[in-house]
Amino acid sequence: MKLTEFLNSTIKDDGFLLIDANKNKHLIGHPKKENPITIKILDKSLHTKLLLLPDLYFGEAYTNGSIVIENGTLTEFLDLALRNIGRKEVNSFNAAINKIRGNYRFFTNFNLKKKSKSNVAHHYDISEKLYDLFLENKRQYSCAYFKNETETLEDAQNNKIDHIIKKLNLKPNQKVLDIGSGWGSLAIDIAKKTQCEVVGITLSENQHEYSLKKAKESGLENQVQFRLADYRDLNEKFDRIVSVGMFEHVGRKFYSTYFNNVSKLLNEDGVALIHTIGSVNPPRDPHPWITKYIFPGGYTPSLSEITKPIEKSGLMISDLEVWRMHYSYTLRNWKERFLSKREQVLEMFDEKFLRMWEFYLAGCEMAFKWGDQVVFQVQLIKKHSSLPITRDYIY
Repeated sequence: MKLTEFLNSTIKDDGFLLIDANKNKHLIGHPKKENPITIKILDKSLHTKLLLLPDLYFGEAYTNGSIVIENGTLTEFLDLALRNIGRKEVNSFNAAINKIRGNYRFFTNFNLKKKSKSNVAHHYDISEKLYDLFLENKRQYSCAYFKNETETLEDAQNNKIDHIIKKLNLKPNQKVLDIGSGWGSLAIDIAKKTQCEVVGITLSENQHEYSLKKAKESGLENQVQFRLADYRDLNEKFDRIVSVGMFEHVGRKFYSTYFNNVSKLLNEDGVALIHTIGSVNPPRDPHPWITKYIFPGGYTPSLSEITKPIEKSGLMISDLEVWRMHYSYTLRNWKERFLSKREQVLEMFDEKFLRMWEFYLAGCEMAFKWGDQVVFQVQLIKKHSSLPITRDYIY
């Protein structure tokens, strides 16, 4: 099969103009615009690479400049492409190669303590200034909760924090653990709003330092602790455990370890809430480009991969919520803010880095809009009596 045949068999709604590396023009699908989005391929090897493994090679080519987009933006093209692909595999070649890569990665990837720390540093310890360009003032680097699509990012992130606080059903003086506490704002807000004692743990040295500074500025050093620690190192009890955006970094081999530790750390009347990106499809292999360039060691689980280790840990699921479009809106906000600060990004990094992060943010936005990606909020307890029997306390 040729690349053009594959593209025409995939793109049924709308279309684009493809100019290959030999400068031949091919109309793909049925473009709705008179002057359609144009994809220019500048490297002949991409004619085969994009057929075999577009999940990896399109992002690489956009990043290094060997694919150029004209008459439109990367976001517009990815919107068109993923609208047509949806939740399916891109093609049989791509599926087969991803399976081989995924199996190899499963058998060779061990998110042990040292490896987990280096994986975290790869992404979170790049530069503090980078995150300030696109995150809101609380530096919430996880899915916001939009009550409507036009809400500001600031409001939506505050909605998320409030929603989590309500779901935890917190009472004053309870002891709370935040696993993967990021830049500390969730832990600090929990302490402020509930008079609980909070321990936040992170593997990022930058985040740890920043969190300590924020706790001190808030006058909460005696109520909020931040530790540079792995969840496997703790040996104490908590009334509540929360984890937002950290479970994606645990790794499939360690799901049982993770939930066994949550069970061990949680009091008998305790409540835990795990907020993680997940997939509504059956288990599949990790996205090769994201794994290679953005989140080494990362994996977004299917629900079926989570439930078995939860059951074996002695915990039970007391509530499950699936957020469908919220991360797409979050990523759109991040991407627009990031691209609006283009000059500042280029002062810190280079054009290649800017295109890489544009592809990361836009690609993930469309994966949540059209693909299999969602957010799971899984509430866990040990005893039926740990929470009210209706959800009224949340709302």
